[in-house]
Amino acid sequence: MPTAHTDTFARDNLPPKAQQPDFLFTLPELQFPQQLNCATELLDRHVREGRGQRLCVRGPNDSWTYQDLWERANQIANVLVQDMGLVPGNRVLLHSPNTPMMVACWFGIVKAGGIVVATMPLLRAKELMPILEIAKISHALCHASLAPELQGAASETPGLDQIRYFNGSDAEHLDVVMQSRSTKFENVDTAADDTCLIGFTSGTTGVPKATMHFHRDVMAICACWPRSVLKATAEDVFIGSPPLGFTFGLGGLVLFPMAIGASTVLLERAGPSQLLDGIRDFGATVVFTAPTSYRSLAARGDEVRATRLRQCVSAGEALPASTRTLWREATGIELIDGIGATEMLHIFISADESNARAGATGKVVPGYEARVVDDKGDPVAPGTVGKLAVRGPTGCRYLNDARQQTYVKNGWNITGDAYRMDEDGYFFYQSRTDDMIVSAGYNIAAPEVEEGLMLHPAVAECAVLGVPDEERGQIVKAFVVLGAGHSGSADMAKALQDFVKNTIAPYKYPRAIEFVDRLPRTPTGKLQRFLLRNS
Repeated sequence: MPTAHTDTFARDNLPPKAQQPDFLFTLPELQFPQQLNCATELLDRHVREGRGQRLCVRGPNDSWTYQDLWERANQIANVLVQDMGLVPGNRVLLHSPNTPMMVACWFGIVKAGGIVVATMPLLRAKELMPILEIAKISHALCHASLAPELQGAASETPGLDQIRYFNGSDAEHLDVVMQSRSTKFENVDTAADDTCLIGFTSGTTGVPKATMHFHRDVMAICACWPRSVLKATAEDVFIGSPPLGFTFGLGGLVLFPMAIGASTVLLERAGPSQLLDGIRDFGATVVFTAPTSYRSLAARGDEVRATRLRQCVSAGEALPASTRTLWREATGIELIDGIGATEMLHIFISADESNARAGATGKVVPGYEARVVDDKGDPVAPGTVGKLAVRGPTGCRYLNDARQQTYVKNGWNITGDAYRMDEDGYFFYQSRTDDMIVSAGYNIAAPEVEEGLMLHPAVAECAVLGVPDEERGQIVKAFVVLGAGHSGSADMAKALQDFVKNTIAPYKYPRAIEFVDRLPRTPTGKLQRFLLRNS
């Protein structure tokens, strides 16, 4: 399609067509026009169709309607173009905690034809530098509290010469400058296949991978999982913990509510305690967070029951069956599980509350296809563990990265997850393919051992991985965080080992147990196994 980008860096660095996955547009709602700006569909449309006064986005100190957000996004777009020299196709770093102003910046960038590169607020200068370099970022909008880290990264990275800070009162701050700019802006008429966001993968070692997503991809994820699984309404109030720099958070806290004209609540800090306060204080009905957060919140189940909360979505890491049961018994709410990937933009396997099955992630989301394959890429029989392969309206496009050829095989996205599928089409997570433990010839899935340990009342959290062993090749090692009132000892280790032997196949028990105060996690709550492996 004809691009609207005058800066063609993104299009020039797409993977070759032969290395891209097959894209499927099987649903009527996935038939997109050639020209499409997702900001027009998600924001401007509500104002144009008379819903401008509906509540849109809130924070502890802000409460904006769709009209309010539209005007602020237009003002920011004018600053980007008139003051910062943005041209369509430029990459703009967006570095901020979750705030309404961050959302206004996101839409301002997209309206102006820019490409959003949103990042986790906890990233330091050293972690920002490769992002600036890989995406060749020229502009940045940054929360003032994070200025030191961005300045440190920018000083070491050529090319970033236009920075505006917000959440401040200095004359040059975005908050101040935008006030004198027009609240009207004509959105750039981008092509449906112009890139509008670059998401960097989290939780991995080495050079971060940049995933490129089009305007049509943003609208595609709004048309698939939310309609078929979540089924929220315009009256719902969304809230959650994932950062907007994480595509799970962007979809769940911005794109999905705005696609249906609902409202969202953004919290700069969203630990379990702050999240529960937000659910109560803002009357939230839909929450997005990670399994570890649900496990913590379950201890306050009576307080959760007293709120308006009705739907709870878990993603970001595998959901243990014990956590699903714990949450349901504590709150009366069945968790909606799902697996997505930054490469795929959002969730592609899931099940709604009425079709949830213990231990299963769910079924393939309408609009997508998924199967379990062997090393050659051929489908395996139901019940057989293999590699998860998926394709649909979204898919992996790494920015100028040889790892594209590893992720995409024969038109399918190979996610790096080991799964099995039952006769009914339910998918059961086993492990990351590189985390499968091979001990004395047995294949052992770390999450299954973790699930066995989590059933013990003394265990608050745990992580399992394989460590080298001269006799067995690998042995199963568990890192265990004990609950209050319990202490790590040889007797406790023996008790946990015996418990696991009686819960799952005895050969899978952890032959080594290390008690730790906490487990290393990314800002999105994802377990960082490689840090444990290197400890």
